[in-house]
Amino acid sequence: MEEVENSGEQKTHIYALRTTANREDQVMDFVSSNAKKKNMPVFSVIRPHGMRGYIFIEAADKNSAEQAAFNVPYARGILPKEIEYKEIEHMLEQVKREVDIRKSDIVEIIAGPFKREQAKITRVDKTKEEVVVELLGAAVPIPITVKMDAVKVIRREVTAETMPTAEEINEEE
Repeated sequence: MEEVENSGEQKTHIYALRTTANREDQVMDFVSSNAKKKNMPVFSVIRPHGMRGYIFIEAADKNSAEQAAFNVPYARGILPKEIEYKEIEHMLEQVKREVDIRKSDIVEIIAGPFKREQAKITRVDKTKEEVVVELLGAAVPIPITVKMDAVKVIRREVTAETMPTAEEINEEE
């Protein structure tokens, strides 16, 4: 699934685009780069696993979806009927992305009661998907445990302690 920037909350529509079988990935790349280049209200381009000859385009309207697919090699046209999300929901899967958070990183808390506060990571627990942080603005450092997805790294101080080992670098490749 290729994400394309969605600015603000608005009603989106999903359209099926017929493609040449086994060319879905290429069509996805062309459609998403077209949408970005022409700054169209196309929010995502979805290739359902195991379904050949179709991709789905989430857009503000049918015209935007058609314009994003216009003149794309291997694209065979948008189907006339809009697709309901519940019709394709079972074909989609949540993809977990590996988050690179390390001890001593400076983060911004993006959810919860400490939202918008800056903090320093003191411990990372990848199995529980939690981090322990100390708020930078606090007079007394108090350890707070938050979910990994509730923080975003804003600065990384590279020290001998936080420098990735050769083993970690090889794991990433």
